[in-house]
Amino acid sequence: PYKCEECGKSFRRNKELATHQRLHTGNLPFQCGDCGKSFSWSSHWLRHQRIHTGEKPYECQECGKSFSRSSHLYRHQRGHAGGRSYICTYCGRSFGSILHFERHQGTHTGVRPYKCSLCRKSFGDAPALVKHQRVH
Repeated sequence: PYKCEECGKSFRRNKELATHQRLHTGNLPFQCGDCGKSFSWSSHWLRHQRIHTGEKPYECQECGKSFSRSSHLYRHQRGHAGGRSYICTYCGRSFGSILHFERHQGTHTGVRPYKCSLCRKSFGDAPALVKHQRVH
């Protein structure tokens, strides 16, 4: 890991450390042509540009309302969830249980963390693994 001598924060890549150090040096290379505001990261500059362009690329699949930031869409979708606090960031579906949410996430990510110790077959959730192990 690469460690910032100024604040002690660690990074996996040297490039990430170099970008972080801009905060300490005041080097803000990304400047808005409309208002002059400067940024350390290009992603923050791009996000800022949406203020001037009015672009709202994140659309709620349930009601059609659009947002400039994915975090704003996520917060909005919680209102549709009606007490279902686990919301899929891939498709917007909401779940009342962490088990159902994690099982669903696997359909997008392909992650199957539950492995059978006897045959090495893998599953997206623990109950599916337990059911499978009954056949051994």
